[in-house]
Amino acid sequence: MRQHVNPLSRNFDQIERVPSLMEMFDDSKLNLHLDVGSAAGEFLFDLALVNTTWNYLGIEIRERLVKTAKLKAQKREIKNLFFLFGNANNIVHDSQNKFIRNVKSISFNFPDPWFKKRHYKRRVIQPDFINILSNLLKKGTLIFIKTDVKDLFDYMDWTISSNLKFKKIDKRDFNYSESFNPTKVQTSREKYVVLNQLNIFESIYIRI
Repeated sequence: MRQHVNPLSRNFDQIERVPSLMEMFDDSKLNLHLDVGSAAGEFLFDLALVNTTWNYLGIEIRERLVKTAKLKAQKREIKNLFFLFGNANNIVHDSQNKFIRNVKSISFNFPDPWFKKRHYKRRVIQPDFINILSNLLKKGTLIFIKTDVKDLFDYMDWTISSNLKFKKIDKRDFNYSESFNPTKVQTSREKYVVLNQLNIFESIYIRI
């Protein structure tokens, strides 16, 4: 059972210092992928071990999971992987955190759907957040969304598509071999959904 955390809680107003890219990674010049809502980090561990020409950064709002993932990465001496604790919106919005300008791609994989309409404001993808990203990300930066909840997909798709600085890409024409996930590694949730023959809704957007 997933532990739901209210991202609007004042507990997340105070942002911890975010290390520089040189502090996070052994080679800070590698392409950087950001996974928002990285949970325990299994997806990023799988990616980082296979794709050593990319750096992977996970942001997770549950502190316990971040602490565990950090210790695991240190123990296994994985130099192209790092995790941050906090609300992604607040971290990105903080002007001191300039790492976002170096991000080549961002993924939102199976985020909390927050089904009740009065809780929609708790969903990670919000117009203000996308607007901030549109102003900070460089042209050509990609956003990947994936969920098994159709209503949530429609909401995320509308929110991103409504921003004129992002354009949807036909994933049938997308070259995954040059992306952060060339072998199409699956998250644990995606594996569960596929195993149970449920629908997956996904889309890719590019900063124009």
